[in-house]
Amino acid sequence: MAFLLPPNRLLLALALSPLGPIAVAANANPLLQESALAYNYPRFDQIKDEHFAPAFALGMAEQLQEVEAIARSAEPPTFANTIVALERAGVLFGRVQRIFSNLTSAHSNDTLRAVEKNLAPRLAAHADAIRLNAPLFARIDALHTRRASLGLDTESTRLLERYHKDFVRAGARLAEPGKTRLRALNTELADLNTTFTQNVLKEVNASAVVVERREDLAGLSANEIAAAEAAAKADKKDGKFVLRLLNTSGQPALASLEHRALRQRLQETSVNRNQHGGPFDNRTAVARAARLRAERAALLGYPDHAAYQLEEQTAGSVAIVNKLLADLAAPAVANARREAADLQAMIDQEKGGFKLAPWDWSFYAEKVRKARYAFDAAELKPYFELNRVLIDGMFFAATKLYGITFQERKDLPVYEPNVRVFEVFEADGKPLALFLSDNYARPSKRGGAWNSAYVVQSELFAQRPVYANHLNIPQPPAGQPTLLTFDEVETLFHEFGHALHGMFSAVKYPRFAGTQVPRDFVEYPSQVNEMWMTWPEVLKNYAKHYQTGAPIPSALLDKLLAAEKFNQGFATTEILAAMLLDQAWHQLKPAAVPAADGVPAFEAAALKKAGVDFPPVPPRYRSTYFSHIFAGAYSAGYYSYIWSEVLDADSVEWFKANGGLTRKNGDHFRKTLLSRGGSVDALELFRAFRGAAPDVKPLLIRRGLNRPASTGE
Repeated sequence: MAFLLPPNRLLLALALSPLGPIAVAANANPLLQESALAYNYPRFDQIKDEHFAPAFALGMAEQLQEVEAIARSAEPPTFANTIVALERAGVLFGRVQRIFSNLTSAHSNDTLRAVEKNLAPRLAAHADAIRLNAPLFARIDALHTRRASLGLDTESTRLLERYHKDFVRAGARLAEPGKTRLRALNTELADLNTTFTQNVLKEVNASAVVVERREDLAGLSANEIAAAEAAAKADKKDGKFVLRLLNTSGQPALASLEHRALRQRLQETSVNRNQHGGPFDNRTAVARAARLRAERAALLGYPDHAAYQLEEQTAGSVAIVNKLLADLAAPAVANARREAADLQAMIDQEKGGFKLAPWDWSFYAEKVRKARYAFDAAELKPYFELNRVLIDGMFFAATKLYGITFQERKDLPVYEPNVRVFEVFEADGKPLALFLSDNYARPSKRGGAWNSAYVVQSELFAQRPVYANHLNIPQPPAGQPTLLTFDEVETLFHEFGHALHGMFSAVKYPRFAGTQVPRDFVEYPSQVNEMWMTWPEVLKNYAKHYQTGAPIPSALLDKLLAAEKFNQGFATTEILAAMLLDQAWHQLKPAAVPAADGVPAFEAAALKKAGVDFPPVPPRYRSTYFSHIFAGAYSAGYYSYIWSEVLDADSVEWFKANGGLTRKNGDHFRKTLLSRGGSVDALELFRAFRGAAPDVKPLLIRRGLNRPASTGE
């Protein structure tokens, strides 16, 4: 099938580059036309790596032409010819960028990484060319000044205010010398972000731990050993075993491996990534990014990057975030110390003859859990088979709560064979959205778990959403079941909470669609969705033995629920340490940022100052592989997970008090909050749903932080 460009587009493509290939590729490039598939679903069967560069070039050129036409219009500015026109501009660019960013995260390769590296500074310059366009901002500013007299509805007024604030924060009020410097900062930061991302992925793949002897893997299940053997074969290391790393400091195998020296090697390999020389060292990128962000904040009139970022969040200020984290740190570490004493007692009881180290924590935590609750986390895995969790758990809960149903679509192309596509229908049978489920780890995929959009909902474009969830579950050998850990089940439900937020969006403008809300609010709906994984009606429906189909024994379930607060000192301390590290980097003045070789020392000093330098519990991420803050959207914002959990824990109590898993509750949550996206102030949405301001007490109880810190050892 040929994709022929209209004459004006072909001329524009020819004008973009003297090289010629742009025009040739553009004439048969599926990215240049809206997909005719359902929901404008991407043509993964036709999109090739070489299509992206020319599509980006054309998309950026078209958007700049559209923006310039708005900025230079002889007509007086109106909401329609300026703000709505900006919402309509850049359709091609937005489509290409969403598909490209999703693929470079989920299924990258050397070609796409090269395109990404080359594009990063150009994309930053492109954004600046729009946000620093003086005539365009003059029109927006004029409308903003008289917004009260424009007769706009509430969502339209918010859109105007949002555009105005976006441009001001992007530097639109700066004099030209300031704009010139800002452009340079943004370009270099974009390049650093890409470098950081690619280094993390390359190091994860290069640092996989190779094990020579099967007996050293004692403690792992037969399936886990087979997966390690298959990974070795894939790496052309026949006869050996490969333990691939996840992006977090801790690694799942540490909970099971009996061989202490191997545990130590695995842990140390993990926490020392990207910082000891070699081609993937990220210390320079960390130090340089922190300095440039601090300089940019000062240029824009803020004391530091954290102040710049937090102005946009529901927390509102550095002081509030600092107090929240400081208030939680002492009781969290006290809990962790109590837990460490229990683990050391178990080591001593077994006559281990060593002091608890980070690589021992997960292993002995499982022993203590088993002794205290007669419960071994490994007992759960046979009851958590991936397909059952997905269909009979996650989808089942959503149907009960919201009335939506799911039908797998095997007729739609996918970018990788293991990706599954589901069409989502309303209770009355009307089509709602498409949902992609991409669960397995692979070398082409970045670490962690995330939700992303291919198409965002908007009434303006009459678009229905297409969202995707991505996890990094180790893939078992062919023919073997995918059995999940409790944490992996929780992650499935969490990410699906993000997808529901996007799929339920019912806003007029794409700027407000779905998860486009403050960073410290976006995690809240997804955390609420985690509650349904252990809701009795849901658990009973999916937690069945993968071989016999027998339901999870009630005694095992009781032990699981009784153990929910177990190890919360560790869990809270490791994530708080990462949050505090994020704030430490981003509350620096430019001159205070250390040089590259000072990154480890700065990190150690920051953790000590915050009171979370407890050696057995390293931060969830160390700086050099902390992709959330140095390559993602969470710079000065990683605290969002605990901030959102305040809202989540309070909301869980509301659901419990109002009957739990009912359509009435689900419809209320959807109508008052999930469907509104960013079209209303976030805390206003929370109050509309909850009927009150958030209360921190449920979170303190959940995490066991309501015990006085003074009782710690």
